[in-house]
Amino acid sequence: MPQLILPLIPPGATEINELVSVCQEQKRWFYFVGLQPVFSHEADDQKMFSIISSQLIDSGACRQVDILNAFGVSKSNVARSVKKLREKGTEAFFKPRKKRSGGKILTPEILEQAQSFLDQGRSRYEISSDLKIKYDTLRKAINDGRLHEQKDCQSITTKSSRNEVDAAAAEGMGTACTRVEERIYASFGVCDGAPVRFESCLDVPNGGVLCALPSLLGNGLLKDVEQFLGEIKGYYTTFHILLLLAFMALCRIKTVEKLGRKDPGEFGKLLGLDRIPEVRCLRKKLDTLSQAEAAEKWATCLSKYWMESEPEAAGTLYIDGHVRVYHGSLTKLPRRFVSRERLCLRGTTDYWVNDGIGQPFFVVEKPVNPGLISTLKTDIVPRLLQDVPNQPTIQELEKNPCRCRLIMVFDREGYSPEFFSQMWKNHRIACITYHKYPDEAWPENRFKKYEVKMPGGEVVCLNLAEMGSLVGSGKKKIWLREVRKLTESGHQTSLISTAYELPHIQLAARMFSRWCQENFFRYMKQHFAIDTLSEYGIMDLPDTETVINPSWRELDRQRNSIQNKLRYRRARFTALTMHPVAGDNQEAYEKWLYQKAELLEQIEQYEKQLETLKGELKNTPKHIIWGELKEDDKFYRLLPGRKRLMDTVRMIAYRAETAMAGLLIDSTMDLPAARSLLQDLFVTEADIIPEPEAGRLKIRIHNASRPALNRALLRLFEHLNAAEVEYPGTEMRLYYELGGIALNEKSTGKGVTKTSQR
Repeated sequence: MPQLILPLIPPGATEINELVSVCQEQKRWFYFVGLQPVFSHEADDQKMFSIISSQLIDSGACRQVDILNAFGVSKSNVARSVKKLREKGTEAFFKPRKKRSGGKILTPEILEQAQSFLDQGRSRYEISSDLKIKYDTLRKAINDGRLHEQKDCQSITTKSSRNEVDAAAAEGMGTACTRVEERIYASFGVCDGAPVRFESCLDVPNGGVLCALPSLLGNGLLKDVEQFLGEIKGYYTTFHILLLLAFMALCRIKTVEKLGRKDPGEFGKLLGLDRIPEVRCLRKKLDTLSQAEAAEKWATCLSKYWMESEPEAAGTLYIDGHVRVYHGSLTKLPRRFVSRERLCLRGTTDYWVNDGIGQPFFVVEKPVNPGLISTLKTDIVPRLLQDVPNQPTIQELEKNPCRCRLIMVFDREGYSPEFFSQMWKNHRIACITYHKYPDEAWPENRFKKYEVKMPGGEVVCLNLAEMGSLVGSGKKKIWLREVRKLTESGHQTSLISTAYELPHIQLAARMFSRWCQENFFRYMKQHFAIDTLSEYGIMDLPDTETVINPSWRELDRQRNSIQNKLRYRRARFTALTMHPVAGDNQEAYEKWLYQKAELLEQIEQYEKQLETLKGELKNTPKHIIWGELKEDDKFYRLLPGRKRLMDTVRMIAYRAETAMAGLLIDSTMDLPAARSLLQDLFVTEADIIPEPEAGRLKIRIHNASRPALNRALLRLFEHLNAAEVEYPGTEMRLYYELGGIALNEKSTGKGVTKTSQR
């Protein structure tokens, strides 16, 4: 038998495998088989390394994986060297490469122009675009030596150097206006907007917001904008404006005026521009995009798109009103009751339609608030019947008398047995709301504990019971399903519904998830400023708009005041009658008689006034049209244009943030913590490094404050990189890494498209 070689290696050598080792001495590499040196070459001699490594593999002394692990070289290079050795021998490594011919594309004139551009320090991507040649053609010419590239043409700028350049530009066209020629061309209409062109930049403020771009695009930020919003002329295009508004929302820059306090040049780097528009310019662009109800039409298109993307979520809609309080002096809007402040304040009511986890579909603005039921009948239900996907056919509804088209969930403001009956008989729409007038408490032995899965995915334990309930009076009576929840304090919360097909557990899950919409209002008000005015101005209401008659309101106020005074005096008169004063004390007795007589006289006067007011109220119409109002009583509508456009972008931003938060949620991170992490991510500085030759735009995010947060961000970046989303206007896909930690591009994570928190 052949003698085995002991696995010995010389001192200081690195083991490749049990047989082969390598060490470096005096800038030379020595290869050992056992203790005997067999090969050596200079440390920078790449050809000899390829020959020796391929010979070791070919002879069976080691495997390819051993060379890969020991030297960290690429697998393709090692495999190519082994193939060349086996097919052509060692002499193939020393044959000179054939020089490429000049070709028909790179003529001497084009080579001269390209070299001139390279001497000016322009990038390869810019030169290939200007000369209309392929990028690879230019790269090969540089590699072959036909063109010479300056070493510092791909320099990376720092925040300090960019600040100096932006400040120097203020003496010319303006702060950070460094693309002078493109701006001049745009002003004369020669070019259609500024091209998106990125530069290598370090420490860009708010650079982390670029992580939200895949989710923003997936939720429809640029969907059909040319069809509905049209195009705007000038240096900044529709794409630039919408992307800027979305980045503003995610970075919690709540108004255009606050954006003016940011560094325009640094924020422009996020858009691939030299700077963002100034405040006055941005306002004009917003007015152009939102004119002729364009923003409303775009919002309608997006609402239908979201519903079609999530048909299960669109099957149950949550509707609630939100009062936008107005403190300005341009007009005196009608007063509405604001539940969060427990006051009647002037404002406008917006009715929001959301899904089971609080994500918005659309909003209906009502300057004159007719109430939830009227808004449902005239504005919301017709739209839902038209837009909600996967509705059952007429044949399916006739086959199953308990099946419904869709389900609406709202609070006690929408309680109306007549309305429930109309929705079911006319449209087969089921309603779920709280019981406004529940009967006496049910016996506790009827209740049973159930594990209920809420729309957000969490599982809670509820004590539930169900019975049929006849609600309403007279011909308006209707049989409804009544489900009650027993709390630990013994209180019974009652809900009623016409969703006859659903189990009572699912009815409870849908009704008791209504607070997600309240949480949405609070979050949007605090973080996305949905109550903030976007423009200052008013407009007339339609002359046919029905409003409350001011005369009727004044008479109603007087009637309520007199009724309260009358109720108080009747109570005092009854108390005096029930507790008479004895006749022995003449002075007290006379005082008692005087008080009764005085109260009786006041009661008679107030009763007469009340009868008169009731007659006047009966003859005074409660509602009139807006055109019949006196000039002093007229109120006006706040301008809706910019507000509607910005609210639509805010809805997209909220949905995008929710989608990203859903990717971060795990056993150690809940939804609030995920949102908090994303809020910090969006304002984190980042390095933007374009790599046109690799076809990608690298976004290097600065590390978070804790390793646990870094691990969560790495998980998120795996999903974002797997989506392979290109930055609009370029051919570079977005690639994210954390503090120089590169991610595996072959990640198995799914791309971010639609919100998937369920």
